[in-house]
Amino acid sequence: MSTTLTPVLTANWDQPNSFTLDSYGEYEAAKKALGMDPDAVIQAVKDSGLRGRGGAGFPTGMKWGFIPQGDGKPHYLVVNADESEPGTCKDIPLMMANPHALVEGIIITSYAIRANHAFIYVRGEVLHVIRRLHAAVREAYEKGYLGTDIFGSGYDLELVVHSGAGAYICGEETALLDSLEGFRGQPRLKPPFPAVAGLYASPTVVNNVESIASVPSIIANGAEWFAGMGTEKSKGFGIFSLSGHVTRPGQYEAPLGITLRELLDMAGGIREGHQIKFWTPGGSSTPIFTDEHLDVPLDFEAVGAKGSMLGTRALQIFDETTCVVRTVLRWTEFYAHESCGKCTPCREGTYWLKQVLKRLEKGQGTEEDLATITDIADNILGRSFCALGDGATSPIHSSVKYFREEYLKHFEIGGCPFDPKKSTLWGEQ
Repeated sequence: MSTTLTPVLTANWDQPNSFTLDSYGEYEAAKKALGMDPDAVIQAVKDSGLRGRGGAGFPTGMKWGFIPQGDGKPHYLVVNADESEPGTCKDIPLMMANPHALVEGIIITSYAIRANHAFIYVRGEVLHVIRRLHAAVREAYEKGYLGTDIFGSGYDLELVVHSGAGAYICGEETALLDSLEGFRGQPRLKPPFPAVAGLYASPTVVNNVESIASVPSIIANGAEWFAGMGTEKSKGFGIFSLSGHVTRPGQYEAPLGITLRELLDMAGGIREGHQIKFWTPGGSSTPIFTDEHLDVPLDFEAVGAKGSMLGTRALQIFDETTCVVRTVLRWTEFYAHESCGKCTPCREGTYWLKQVLKRLEKGQGTEEDLATITDIADNILGRSFCALGDGATSPIHSSVKYFREEYLKHFEIGGCPFDPKKSTLWGEQ
């Protein structure tokens, strides 16, 4: 095992019954937190430098601090477990293998923000994960870690596992809140922000699964321990999900700032006989990178400086057998399908991006179509209600930037120059 890896959330994944309370432990971090002042818990998370692990990277402790205190309203914690970004697969295995880290993190977070009700909003298709969450929550209730007078502290907390209907849009925090309230999942106009008027018009914190699951280790080991990993502005560790044309795909928990070159070394490199062509640093909604970016530190600042986003650290790896145009078309079909339709730029723009890209992929377009898709993308970017529209433009702009000649090749030969079978595992057998 490489010393570069920092298994904390993934430390017990290989243990039999890692998902049970017997294997996890007795919530020592929660006991410690409930003996502290709530503001001291918030300060510890601020001092640790933990930033949201759901993609945006907003400082977690600062987000908790936005909740107005003494307002006489109920406060809520909502955990965003609606993991739906193409290529992202960290929260689902985390909840599958180590759900008690999340439950313990929820207790600590809820106590810090003075919330007595918390919700886990989980993607509806992952029934096996939903069952495991229910089992973990049930175990916690039976032990007295949830419910009334937790650890004799006088603090009460009710935790509800809520399964969504499987909409990508509900990964956007305000659409998630609308869905949780029983409405159609569509993003709200901001302000007001959830910290002021979130669930049931009350102050609400919405955090990603990995963000909340990281909290117990911060309380148990101290803010300095967490801040001692990572980079100056991107502290701590995170789960990097490698998928695609890599020898050993999987989850690699490492400090932020590690490079793809280092991760590929641990993952056995690109599949034998091939070389990397392009990759996503944070899922399909982040602009693509190429082999020239292998040594970019994977932290929020360095990736941003190179024109992409760290996002959810979903590292999709594509080798030279992959057609960029075909890949971007597949992603665009996803965004067109998942657009909620509330705002015109995204609803209409993703539809037309899909139509034009279909033509381009078949080699039936012209060079003017490249100007058309970048123009459509320009009209979506920054003009839609939420980040879904912005995310849909990322593969368009970046693929045309790095692989314009490949788009042109489709017109020249009147079709796709790639054999799609060769990019598959069975294509070379």
